[in-house]
Amino acid sequence: MKGRFNVANYEEIKSGLTSDIYFFRTVEILKGENINPYVVAEFTMHRPPKNWPWVVFTGLDEVIELLDGVPVDLYAIPEGTIIPYKDYFGVKVPVMYIHGKYADFALYETPILGMISQATGIATKAARIKKIAGDKTVLAFGIRRMHPAIAPMIDRASYIGGCDAVSSVIGAKTIGITPTGTMPHALILALGSPEKAWVAFDKHMPEDVPRIALVDTISDEKREALKAAEILGKRLFGVRLDTPSSRRGNMKDIVLEVKWELKLRGYDHVKIVVSGGLDEEEIEKLKDVVDAFGVGSSISNAPAVDFAMDLVEVEGNPIAKRGKIAGRKMLMKCELCKNYFVFPKGEKSTKCPVCGSTLKPTFEKYIENGRVIKEPEDPKEIRKRVLEQLKDLGLNTYP
Repeated sequence: MKGRFNVANYEEIKSGLTSDIYFFRTVEILKGENINPYVVAEFTMHRPPKNWPWVVFTGLDEVIELLDGVPVDLYAIPEGTIIPYKDYFGVKVPVMYIHGKYADFALYETPILGMISQATGIATKAARIKKIAGDKTVLAFGIRRMHPAIAPMIDRASYIGGCDAVSSVIGAKTIGITPTGTMPHALILALGSPEKAWVAFDKHMPEDVPRIALVDTISDEKREALKAAEILGKRLFGVRLDTPSSRRGNMKDIVLEVKWELKLRGYDHVKIVVSGGLDEEEIEKLKDVVDAFGVGSSISNAPAVDFAMDLVEVEGNPIAKRGKIAGRKMLMKCELCKNYFVFPKGEKSTKCPVCGSTLKPTFEKYIENGRVIKEPEDPKEIRKRVLEQLKDLGLNTYP
């Protein structure tokens, strides 16, 4: 008899089994009291991790799937929207609302928060790295550091945040792109030498797979890079330096040395790819001399964004727990100065309090009484919107 992996399957998630027990008890009590009030549930974030001034809202696609068929209305900002923690006046920015009878959706609070919290953290970290890397290619290599069951979510969120490609087969399939990768050290060791591995890779891989040689397995990066160039010549697209930070010394000096030696011998067409423990600081130092970055753990292991769900209206009456602001709200954005503003629902606010330009509402309706009326967007379109928004943002400030 086969066992099972330690993950919840589709039916278990849809039935609410991944929820906290106190929600089951809450529903049981409400049923016992014959009470099921119509409520408005609001999703906001606590202070983002590492004092990030903005986050990339991600994970809405799974929320829509989860609530499909549940008799509620779902309103949300579009996936891939870059938002600050608070609006211009210091009010927490809402990202999503559920309207409906509370007992009908109470069991889904836990999985919904997990879906948007982790995906938003990964997408935000990817966006921060892409913001630093600029027009240099960023490859998502981080699935090996996380549970394989969530590889599709990790790669999708990484891509939405700005990564140009992902490494997993299933992640790429989820997005609708081709997976990207070079070769592992294991191939070189299994074949006995880097030279044999490079030749075999060139021999067996399809023509549309770039010939990128891993050049730090046996000897130093410069020697192996030159040897790969001699063997593959013009067919060599690039070399990958994957030396861990604990062993590589000054990586920028190593890259400059490799580039110099390759150019000196007529191989200046060869691209430089760097991977191995990269984070924002290293990418900032290397972006002027490197053509592509393979980034793993710092993206896939990004801290989750701490979202919370709170009731802000019960049976038409504004109400909230301590520390929260009661009532339905509108989230408006000024397209000119890029600031966000939170207003009470129904307040007629069409002009920006800062610059006087026209304000634009941000919420869209995705589910109406359990029926999906707006499908999740293509990840490629979401990513495009994220990259466009990044042009207007500083890395550590919000306009």
